[in-house]
Amino acid sequence: MTVELGDTDPTPTPPQGEGHDPLLRAEDIRSSVSRKAAILGLAATIAGCAPVAQRFAERAEAVPAPNGAMPELRLLERAGFGPRPGDLARAHEIGREALVEKLLAADEGESARLNLLLSRVDALHMDSMELLDIPKERVLEGLRAAAILRATYGANPLHERMTEFWADHLNVYARKDDAAFRLGADLEGVARKHALGSFPKMIWASMDSSAMIGYLDNDRNEKSHPNENYARELLELHTLGVDGGYSQRDVMEVARCLSGWTIEKRFLRPKGRMRFDETQHDDGEKVVLGHRISAKGGETDIKAVWKIVCEHSATAHHVARKLVKRFVGDAPALQARVERAFADSKGDVRSCLRPILESKEIAEGAPLLRRPFDLVVASLRATDADTDGGPALQDHVRTMGQPSYEWPMPDGYP
Repeated sequence: MTVELGDTDPTPTPPQGEGHDPLLRAEDIRSSVSRKAAILGLAATIAGCAPVAQRFAERAEAVPAPNGAMPELRLLERAGFGPRPGDLARAHEIGREALVEKLLAADEGESARLNLLLSRVDALHMDSMELLDIPKERVLEGLRAAAILRATYGANPLHERMTEFWADHLNVYARKDDAAFRLGADLEGVARKHALGSFPKMIWASMDSSAMIGYLDNDRNEKSHPNENYARELLELHTLGVDGGYSQRDVMEVARCLSGWTIEKRFLRPKGRMRFDETQHDDGEKVVLGHRISAKGGETDIKAVWKIVCEHSATAHHVARKLVKRFVGDAPALQARVERAFADSKGDVRSCLRPILESKEIAEGAPLLRRPFDLVVASLRATDADTDGGPALQDHVRTMGQPSYEWPMPDGYP
């Protein structure tokens, strides 16, 4: 489905194509210091990176951090995964304003080294049905490796940070049913594609994701047996927020609008992709958040819901709150500015991030506790380490409580 908010044609393009507690308890936090030291050693010696890939590596000589570089350091840590040797000195040389523009542009080409390493990840290059012939653990290892490699070696740190942020915001639990085989396409086509682009377009892409539809059971949402799981999380987590003013009746009406959207399973069809089954769609009149949706809308009902939730004022509030909390912490005044930017730009992500990156709060605010994935990747970057992001390193992230794509609840890792 390819549409833009405000399109006149409301018809979607027909589709063509266990848990581990991640919360750092007090003893986990105390032991994280020793773990960090272990990871620093591991980062420099981790095996598995092929000699061919190593030849592409361009080592940067370590440069001492200049005096007065704290604002630039904060940006490199919050808007990315921390500096590599020499990054902080270069950031200080160009200044904070230029650094913000560089981060937001995110237009640097990726290195041959990273492209070579990613070329080995089956889940990034194969169809979900082809992946069914590969063991699920290997598929998941590839997806986790890709996340580590991109965060460690990616040329556009803010794009990588926001890909991670949106993957949490639109979380899919990889171990539910066949989600692991569909997750690669979901990550590439939703969080990564729209990381710094249009929030409404990202929500639309998520609504067209078989990984999301399967995870939240909309493939079982039929007119005679409604399933409200996806409808509820679309309102509560993805758009309006839990305090966004919707009612249980709104959840039920959204579920009716989404009925009939399922995953292709028919013989000689492109299995694993989204399809609309009109025989299972509730085609009666609906009322969502005060907006009347006429009967006989069929597959256009989904676009009506999309427009309503993306244009709702509560969505701007919810997204602004989450962005500010992730980058800064509690900052009500900054949150209000981001909320205005969301509304004025109709959900343009770059426009929302600019006031955060330019803010006094991010430069001078209180420190934030790093999540396990951040800690590991920051250590790899700080030591300019070689890694293939493989199982050995992934096991450390798992031990610390944040194995990628394995948070079972739809709200994403805290």
